[in-house]
Amino acid sequence: MRFLSPVAVAVLGIALVATAACGADVAKGTDATNADVRAKIAARLDIKLEDIKPSPVPGLYEVASGSDVGYVSEDGRFYIDGDLYDMESQANLTEERRAAGRGALLKAVRDADTVVFAGKDHKYTLDVFTDMDCGYCRKLHSEIAELNRLGVRVRYLMYPRGGPGSSSWKKAEAVMCSANRNDALTRAKRGEEITAKPCANPVAAQYALGRDLGIRGTPGIFTEQGDYITGYLPAAKLVERLKALQDKS
Repeated sequence: MRFLSPVAVAVLGIALVATAACGADVAKGTDATNADVRAKIAARLDIKLEDIKPSPVPGLYEVASGSDVGYVSEDGRFYIDGDLYDMESQANLTEERRAAGRGALLKAVRDADTVVFAGKDHKYTLDVFTDMDCGYCRKLHSEIAELNRLGVRVRYLMYPRGGPGSSSWKKAEAVMCSANRNDALTRAKRGEEITAKPCANPVAAQYALGRDLGIRGTPGIFTEQGDYITGYLPAAKLVERLKALQDKS
């Protein structure tokens, strides 16, 4: 059995207090009641109406924007920033919503704005945020042929950790401006110097997206469903993780 951290327990305790204070079973309320409450919250917090919906906890509403998820009282006064767990299923409901938000954001990224490595057939697609100078990113890319053989399609997005103007940023732009991005990325991972004529490129947008997704390091790996796999895993272990996540869903 998985035990909750003190922080998660504290969050649940706050949620229960807020629920008692509200004294109304909003989650089971009528559509009209929910619409009125959502409109009140949207006005108070200056957010979109569609970003608000009843949470599983009576008296609390879920506020979600992209991969950011929080909970607010029905009058919009009290906000809870933390994970919500279902104690019966041991499911992290907040992380499930974050994953859905991440998946939606990544789905909007066009293949044409990424560097795609794929075999003839694939069972999984991964979005991998990469840094040209990251050692573990290079290690992952050294196994790209094996990943493709195992049925994993990889879409590379640029996440130069040094930020704008850094050496890794310039390398990312050179790769994205190359006529053959796949070849350029592979050579950059080997430490070769890549030169390309400057062009309009998605590096800045992908770097911003990575920050919005909460990337904590590279490689930052995401499944199509928005599950976040932090850091490098050998090809076989990575496929095992993907199978486990698929079986879980």
